[in-house]
Amino acid sequence: MKLILRKLVERLGDQGDVVDVKAGYARNYLIPHGLAYLASSGNLERLERERDEAEEEAKHDYLEARRRASQLEGVSMVFRVRAGEEGKLFGAVTNADVADRLNQGELDFDVDRRIVILDEPLKMLGTSTVSVRLHSQVEVGVEVQIERGEE
Repeated sequence: MKLILRKLVERLGDQGDVVDVKAGYARNYLIPHGLAYLASSGNLERLERERDEAEEEAKHDYLEARRRASQLEGVSMVFRVRAGEEGKLFGAVTNADVADRLNQGELDFDVDRRIVILDEPLKMLGTSTVSVRLHSQVEVGVEVQIERGEE
């Protein structure tokens, strides 16, 4: 029996794949659990339309991410924070701090803290490059300088 998968099914296929399975597996498991639907001619046409729409949306998302990346390229920010004698901060600069500072700038979009990639918070004076992942294929580096201050 030919089916179109609605969701990823382990050891069978990804969403949108047309698969051939035994009738009992289809009737008793895949269709009742909403994991697949019959591969009729109308459903195959619908699948093609959905794939085309998804492809267009993915292309649009990528181009939007590139546009946003161009606004972030070359951005540099300075944090003035209290620090000890060896340059160790009293506290840390986190991804939320970087996102907040970016949002205070002149960007035409908001930067969510979850797209600011930091392995761990910045805890030392100095300059670091922090990645901002705007899309799975678009990542841009932002320069963060941490200086001693009375903030």
